[in-house]
Amino acid sequence: MTRQKRFLLDESQLPIQWYNIQADMVNKPMPPIHPATHQPLKAEDLFPIFAEECCRQELDQQHRWIDIPEAVQEKYRAYRATPLVRAYDLEKAIDTPAHIYFKNESVNPLGSHKVNSALPQCYYCKEQGVTNVTTETGAGQWGAALAYAARVFGLECAVYQVKLTMQQKPYRSSIMRTFGASVEGSPSMSTRAGKDILTKDPTHSGSLGTAISEAIELATTTPNCKYTLGSVLSHVTLHQTVIGLEAEKQMLMAGEQPDIVIGCFGGGSNFGGLAFPFMRHKILDGQQIDFVAAEPASCPKLTRGKFGYDFGDASGYTPLLPMFTLGHDFKPANIHAGGLRYHGAGVIVSQLLKDGLMRAVDIPQLETFESGMLFARTEGIIPAPESCHAIAATIREAKRCRQTGEQKVILFNLSGHGLIDMPSYESFINGDLRNYDITDAEIEQSLSTVPQLA
Repeated sequence: MTRQKRFLLDESQLPIQWYNIQADMVNKPMPPIHPATHQPLKAEDLFPIFAEECCRQELDQQHRWIDIPEAVQEKYRAYRATPLVRAYDLEKAIDTPAHIYFKNESVNPLGSHKVNSALPQCYYCKEQGVTNVTTETGAGQWGAALAYAARVFGLECAVYQVKLTMQQKPYRSSIMRTFGASVEGSPSMSTRAGKDILTKDPTHSGSLGTAISEAIELATTTPNCKYTLGSVLSHVTLHQTVIGLEAEKQMLMAGEQPDIVIGCFGGGSNFGGLAFPFMRHKILDGQQIDFVAAEPASCPKLTRGKFGYDFGDASGYTPLLPMFTLGHDFKPANIHAGGLRYHGAGVIVSQLLKDGLMRAVDIPQLETFESGMLFARTEGIIPAPESCHAIAATIREAKRCRQTGEQKVILFNLSGHGLIDMPSYESFINGDLRNYDITDAEIEQSLSTVPQLA
């Protein structure tokens, strides 16, 4: 009997609207706070930093569906829908009764889900008459996606890449430069924020928090330039819901519904992009679906951080965000999942976790690479180190099903491939990687920097 491996949608079935989960949440996310006035932000307060339409989307808690501009739909059609895939060989290797599916975002033009938000952000900037965009990037997936999207819409692009991952993954910088972007390692000496960080710690290897500070400074001091963000903020996750909206239709094609939905977690974009369309059925209809965010054990804001108002960057340039955080001064360990080395969680995910609508697990680095190796050897795709966290969490759940005999349906987001991450795999194969233990004392010290507002 022939088993269907991939489930594909026709272009005519692609989403024409994004899903805004804030409209359906019983407890809405608390408002971002202006750092100077300590008053709730209005959309216009963000206009100096972001494209104006992104600012409106960020604070929109009323409209369930947001139209995708036709120009963005056209660019989406170049690569969407991405396949839903049944991982038969992974199931066999684990010897589990569970059915494992993954949404394969690694087939996107830049190899990850990030381009789903880069395109609309650059479109909105272009429509507003903006000529330059800037951003931060960790492992480089977002920077590459933005560099491409900026080129598509005729914008100049400057990227601050975390210095550590710039060294670990040099070809990411090459991709950005191929599309015409300028790339600077962060922290750098090109901004006041970078100079201050390096003065305090000359050996600082960088983090998403340091790179955000530098990018925001550039955006606010450069004429006709806007800052763009690849995760954390609500409008970014909104754009990513094309993933879950497609997956809903594809799961119907497969004749199953997920019992467990899993995504790796840095700031929340790929997790929310897959999970939120399914979560609306839990909120509105009471469907029993288990949502799991898989984060690094060395950067455990969801599992060991605290909820409060904190800055989204290391220098305090951003608004104060209500989120689970390790403190904006937290210096993440030098793990190879650079896209997950961020101190805080998005405000929507933070509220959903508070409300018990989802849960989080933290996974050591070595377990993630062991899981990624197994996935590569069974399914033929080398996953990004970030995605390996979702795979590790999936394998944990599948093994639990083996013990209980339950035939649960597990869906996870393969947010990107790891073909440019081979030095990380080489280090793992050679036995050069290790786990990083974060002590309670280190977390408490970092949390002491969180403003006492919540």
